[in-house]
Formats: sequence, structure tokens, C-alpha cells
Amino acid sequence: MNETSGKNNSGRKGAQRHGRGFGDADTYDMKPGLEARMTAAKLLAAVVDRKTPLDGMMDAQTGNAAYRALGDADRALVRAILHSALRALPRIDAILDMLLDAPLPDGARALHHLMVVAAAQMLFLDVPDHSAVDLAVEQANRDPRNRRFAKVVNAVLRRLGREKQALLQQVSSVVCMPHWFFSRLVKAYGQEQAEKMAAAQMVPAAIDLTVKSSPELWAEKLNGKLLPTGGVRLADFRGSIPSLEGFAEGEWWVQDAAAAIPVLMFGDLAGKRAADLCAAPGGKTAQLVQHGANVTAVEQSASRITRLKGNLDRLGYAAEIVQANLLDYKPDERFDAVLLDAPCSSTGTTRRHPDVLWTKGLADIEKLAEVQEKLLRHALTLVRPGGSVVFSNCSLDPLEGEAVVSRVLADNPQFERVAALAQDWPGLEAAITPLGEFRTTPAMLPADDGFAGGLDGFYACQLRRV
Repeated sequence: MNETSGKNNSGRKGAQRHGRGFGDADTYDMKPGLEARMTAAKLLAAVVDRKTPLDGMMDAQTGNAAYRALGDADRALVRAILHSALRALPRIDAILDMLLDAPLPDGARALHHLMVVAAAQMLFLDVPDHSAVDLAVEQANRDPRNRRFAKVVNAVLRRLGREKQALLQQVSSVVCMPHWFFSRLVKAYGQEQAEKMAAAQMVPAAIDLTVKSSPELWAEKLNGKLLPTGGVRLADFRGSIPSLEGFAEGEWWVQDAAAAIPVLMFGDLAGKRAADLCAAPGGKTAQLVQHGANVTAVEQSASRITRLKGNLDRLGYAAEIVQANLLDYKPDERFDAVLLDAPCSSTGTTRRHPDVLWTKGLADIEKLAEVQEKLLRHALTLVRPGGSVVFSNCSLDPLEGEAVVSRVLADNPQFERVAALAQDWPGLEAAITPLGEFRTTPAMLPADDGFAGGLDGFYACQLRRV
């Protein structure tokens, strides 16, 4: 991230703020890049203190007003700052604790977030230290709550700049996950695997594509590599996805390798009736169509249906789209295949959504598991004898996966688990559990030859009606 991204491209007329909007009656010239840093601190506070999801706040049309007022370059800088800060928050906090002579006073959350934003730039982004320090001090001076700490901010951040490599080494063993969640990973997977997952989520996710045909050809065209799922992984790509060859022509769509697995579990779908429940944004709907199924896509949200239709139109794919609450959906005829990719805590997607672990808690996981169980029980009623249901979600917590399926199977003896066989999934053998379910983690698929490793944490299980 270049410091030029921090220029004030907000498009607002004038570069001054008057009155007490920033806590002072004086008139200030707004330094280039300051609004972006102020916005980053504001959004960080919303995530950490108020558990507000980041995606919604950074929506270009409906997001946070301060974010929407920025230009494209400043928005990109805010995203980079926040993703870096949230991925490494426990380590940044540990470093700041070491550099402060005394803990910050109670209630000094705004000051804390300001310093985290500056530290994230200095430790993880291509932003000159002097710029990050100068803008953080300026931000402190503009806030009556923080003005008396401006010299502290300056001293701490300048020392950070001088000692950053040594400080990073000192905190390298700090786990960058909330304690409650890391403890659950240790309980479910063991200490070693939990540590590998925590390390993997520090690295941004690669961009994976599902292609309509000729994955070898598209891997060559896009400088990518083949995945065990038959998709293509791009090398370190930071440009515009729509600018890539094949996008406008609908030759492929972005889909994490793990997210491609559930549809593949059905096997041959040619000519079969298939339902994609909770269908938007449509990646799995497109897969079902790609594999020859006659697809009904069920989605409750009108806005998400608009997105679903747009994605299918670009790909040149057609599906029957039904707007309905899934629990009320009762088709005239049962399906051969039903996919339920259920709403979940999304704890398997922290490489691309690092705010998840700071906005969710155990209570959210437990509540979502109850919703998933209701949805799965209803999904079982939609499949004909001999047909199957694939239940999946992108959570790493067994409460939202194995535990749900176990309870549902216990009450539905007319269904049996269809075990995935390791020999049928070369390259993904480690993701298959002893029961034949899929359990992927961000620590799987090692990096090689300039390509990032990992894939989303996913759970998937196939149930057949006997």
C-alpha cells in the first residue's frame, strides 16, 4: 500500500473544518490522508467495541457515511489498515502495552484505536513511519479527549518505528485470535492444529476461481495453478477482478476452493432436479447448473436475489429463482439433490473477513447452530427417496457442523451419512474426517511457487434418503 493512497480524495469542497466538529473552535487545514486515518479509527472502534460487521460499514452505497465520503484510494487505504489491524490486533495491543509507561486510562478507547491504526500502518503496510506518526499526533490534537496525550502518542510511535523488528519478534508467539475462540479450536482440533489455523489466518486469502471448462487453459491464461477441486488459484493478484480475461464473457467466477466442495459431493447431477437453498450470491447455484442439474434457487432476501440474478446473467446460466422463507418453502415435487449452505458464524473466513472473530461470540455460534438445525430438518423433507442433501457452512466450530448433523441423524433413521472416500479426493485427503465428512481449515493446502496456501474453513456432509 503506497502512501499516495492516503491523499484526501474525498471529493468534498474545501479542505477545512470549522466549529467544533472535531472538538475545537479553531479552523484547521485537513492534512492529506488524515480523514482516512480518522475513518479507520472510527470503524475499528465500531468493530471491536460495538461488534459491528465491517462489510456493512464499507458498503459503497449503504455503508458508514465517513467511509462513503472518501475517494477510492482512501477507501482502499482504510480497508488495508483495518484488515491488517484486525488480523494482528492481539500482537499490536501487546506491543503498545510494552511501549507505554503506564496503561491508558479507563475510557480512553478512542486513543487506543488511534494508536492501533498508526501501529498497523507502521508494522504491516508500505506507509512511511513519519507519515503515520505525524497523522496520529494530528488526530490526537484534534480530539479534546486525546489532546493531552498527543506527546505520549508521538513518543510511543516514534519508539515503535525505531524498534519495530525487535518488537515484532518479541510478540511472535502471541496468538492473533480472541482467547475464547482459540480455546474452542484447541478443544476441537488440538493445540498444534489450532496454532496452525491461527497462523494461517494472518495471511490474506488467495483468489480462487471456478471455471466453466478447461481449467488447465484458464490456469495458463491467468497465470494461475490448478486446485484439487478443479478450480484455478491466482498468483498474488491485487488488480480489478472484472479486468481479467474471461470475466465479461462469463467463463469463470470467484469461489474459494473450499466453497466448491459441497456441490462436487453430489457426483453426477446431469438431468437431475436440484435445489440450492439460501442460494445468494449464486456461486453454488452456478456450479449446480454447470454440472447439468435443473436448478431451483431459493432465497429470502430481495436484494440478494438481485445479486444472484446478476451473477447468473453474467455467466449465461439460468435457474428457477424462488423468493421464500426457507422454512415455509414446500415445492410441489421433491428434489433429487438439495444443497443447504446454511447461514453461520463465518469463522472459517477470517483470512478475508478478519472482523468476524471480533464481532462474534460463543452465544452467536450457539444461536446459529439452532437455526441451522431447523433449516436442515426442513431441507430433509424436500428430497425424494434415493436423493441426497448436502449440508455445509463456513464455520470452524463443530457446534455448527458435526453436532448439528449428529442430532438430526439421530431423529431421522430414513437418512444415512454418505461417506466421502479419500481416494476420490486427491489433494484433499486431509480434509476428510473418519466419518467421511469434510472439514477444511485455513491451514490446509500449503503455499508453493509464489501461490498462497490455505482455503476457507468449511464443514460439509452428505445425507441420503434411503
